Amino acid sequence: MRKSDFFYHLPEELIAQTPIEPRDSSRLMTFARSGGEVGHTVFNQLDNFLKAGDTLVLNNTRVLPARIFGTRRDTGAVVEFVLLKQKSTLVWECIAGPGKKAKTGTSFVFSDDLSANVIDVLPDGNRIIEFTCNGEFFSVLEKVGQMPLPHYIKEKLQNNERYQTVYSKELGSAAAPTAGLHFTKEMLERLSAKGINIAYVTLHVGLGTFRPVKVDEITDHKMHSEHYCISEETAKVINETKKNGGRVICVGTTSCRTLESAATKFGEIKECSDDTDIFIYPGYEFKVMDGLITNFHLPESTLIMLVSAFAGYENTMNAYKKAVDEKYRFFSFGDAMLIL
Repeated sequence: MRKSDFFYHLPEELIAQTPIEPRDSSRLMTFARSGGEVGHTVFNQLDNFLKAGDTLVLNNTRVLPARIFGTRRDTGAVVEFVLLKQKSTLVWECIAGPGKKAKTGTSFVFSDDLSANVIDVLPDGNRIIEFTCNGEFFSVLEKVGQMPLPHYIKEKLQNNERYQTVYSKELGSAAAPTAGLHFTKEMLERLSAKGINIAYVTLHVGLGTFRPVKVDEITDHKMHSEHYCISEETAKVINETKKNGGRVICVGTTSCRTLESAATKFGEIKECSDDTDIFIYPGYEFKVMDGLITNFHLPESTLIMLVSAFAGYENTMNAYKKAVDEKYRFFSFGDAMLIL
């Protein structure tokens, strides 16, 4: 299939710029895989579509305030850095812009407690920087860093916690697993009381999730790599759910990619920790996932391709057209879709 097969027209005013309050008051499109039927409800009615013995799989990664602005010591030039991957305690791979002002050997000051030197420039243009920090690094980062919001969000975020899920725990993402932003703690407690299992995986989302597909033939696209972990407890819950005839419903494409990566590599869901660059597009045979909760994704993105693989290409594109016609809110702070 070609990249253009996954294009749809989206009016700019449908791109959500701010999160809705309360979290679970966003709209929810229900979407049947078998016939493509679409329904419309509110996210806090999710439990009406789930049953005891089902398992929701949530990604408990926590977003780093990874966007920091440094002043170059020798010239005073300001450069934006976005932290991507921790190489060692104080050494990070990052994006720098403008890059020409962040050459090897240059030094930057971010605050009284944080400075850094550029120690290498990688072939793809990313920088390796080594920090000097007065205090615990992540505590200092919380004070000076900003959330690395996607490029299509122009509004300033008033509360950084609104770009975190209420169950975020494992620090390491450069972007939020946004399907989980709709849940409240009270809603999770209600679902659990109904007999629905809540299981957690960790996949640290990279900025590559926003990287556009540039090749015409989608099979030529090279996916970015992300790190994931599955605990023994989560593996047990998922395996028992499948054994007992329950449904495994992934909250977000990151949870989906975690489970499908593990099942593809190991032939089963088990305790594991690994990197994945799995690319799921139409023709893929799902090994674990029975349902998906997800937001509405960018045209021609790998994420809409994953949804199309699960729900069917024609069904997906028709559902997206209806979402536009019904003026759903799109992307990270937008509304949600439940596919069963």
